[in-house]
Amino acid sequence: MKLNNIKDNKDANHERKRIGRGIGSGTGKTSGKGHKGQKARSGVAIKGFEGGQMPIHRRLPKRGFNNINRVPNVELNIEKIEKLIDTKIIDPIKVINHKSLMKIGLIKSENSKIKLLGKGEIKNKINIEVTSSSSAAKEMVEKMGGSVLTVNNKKSVDQKAE
Repeated sequence: MKLNNIKDNKDANHERKRIGRGIGSGTGKTSGKGHKGQKARSGVAIKGFEGGQMPIHRRLPKRGFNNINRVPNVELNIEKIEKLIDTKIIDPIKVINHKSLMKIGLIKSENSKIKLLGKGEIKNKINIEVTSSSSAAKEMVEKMGGSVLTVNNKKSVDQKAE
């Protein structure tokens, strides 16, 4: 192979379309924009405009709202904790609290409430701090010799600051 033999593959480069260069080009006269009107001009911004008529998004009734003060609730099942202990993400000897759950990415917000639920089985003794828990979950943890401490969420946020 020599440098003078090198060339692009067939149809590798396309010639640009020259708009408004006579009838024979196929894009002459109106340059592929049709005839007159707003869309044939520059600076078109129509999107939701309906010709002065009240737009549909303003004609239809609005429903509901997003509460900016909503406190997210996180449901935490016993089986999820057991799975995290088995994969050595959580240490069962240490206290499992809001701070440790946030560190592993199970909880996104600092002010979220955690509820412990009793789905699954637990094989390890754990000490856990949650906002609330179901009676079945509390019973399971205490049966294994662990403890469930119910903590007010604001109190747990204050503890993190210290």
